[in-house]
Amino acid sequence: MFEVRTGELVAQLGGELLGDAGLAVRGIASLEAAGGHDIGFLSNPRYLALLQHSAAGCVIVGPAQRDAVLARPSAIVSGDPYLYYARLTQWWAARTRKPPVLGVHPSAVVEPGAFVHDEASVGALAHVGEGAVIGRGVVIGPQCHVGAHAVIGEHTRLTAQVVIGERCRIGARCILHGGVVIGADGFGFAPLQGRWEKIEQLGAVDIGDEVEIGANSCVDRGALRDTVLEQGVKLDNLVHIAHNVVVGAHTAMAACVGIAGSTRIGAHCTFAGQAGVVGHVQICDHVHVGAACAVTRSIHKPGSYGGMFPFDENGVWDKNAATVRQLYALRGRIRALESKNT
Repeated sequence: MFEVRTGELVAQLGGELLGDAGLAVRGIASLEAAGGHDIGFLSNPRYLALLQHSAAGCVIVGPAQRDAVLARPSAIVSGDPYLYYARLTQWWAARTRKPPVLGVHPSAVVEPGAFVHDEASVGALAHVGEGAVIGRGVVIGPQCHVGAHAVIGEHTRLTAQVVIGERCRIGARCILHGGVVIGADGFGFAPLQGRWEKIEQLGAVDIGDEVEIGANSCVDRGALRDTVLEQGVKLDNLVHIAHNVVVGAHTAMAACVGIAGSTRIGAHCTFAGQAGVVGHVQICDHVHVGAACAVTRSIHKPGSYGGMFPFDENGVWDKNAATVRQLYALRGRIRALESKNT
């Protein structure tokens, strides 16, 4: 069982330690489920009641809750408890996860001309195509496919059954979860007498460093130029990025978001679940799109947008929605006035 003292955690991650520096921490848990040898965290003051009743041996809190934890066995005060928790999970995982076995599994296939770094790991039944480059520290999970002349940057991890198409490039320190497909053909067809003529997709996909892509998400290759995800982009499960799309740095998309072809999205944007964007539009930096919102035109002004009939800035949408809720009553009043005047 992995165990660490609270004093060592603070020495590694910072923060102000209150109470027992020798308290043994054996797990990270929610405030509700934590026991005497677990560490929990409070980042939202609305959950202060959970803190008061938590049995956690150590808790991470902000400066505003400092007095509330003075009587606890141990506590860590941080300016940003949620960020501290995130870094704690990274520190913990690095010490508790089983390291990958370096080298190529006997059942894997590495085609002639491919380069696999000596400090990389290629798992069972994986396939690495001709001319592909697998960098230092890369982990290729079981049953993955890396296409011909694809490039995987240092310390990137592909979990099981990830597909990287030919000539696609993945940056350093990325994580691609199970079922991800990078570089499938984009949805391109020309109509011809009631049927569809395929347009071959001749571009690739270029993904920057520190990108994470959730399970069963797809990023299509470009028709002519590449589809691009810039540095730090985060995609949830079941996200679809169509051909020729460009997604700016550190933009994040929640589950079931769909971005149609040739759209350009700026940096530091967020898209809530099931949001969609039509093709050939531009979205500037720092735009935040609400859940199930359909973006049907370009957005050139940073801010929060929501709604479905149609979308608009949040403030305008809220007013319109309030008006819509009153339409039935307003219709009755108008009919009454019309009857009175006839």
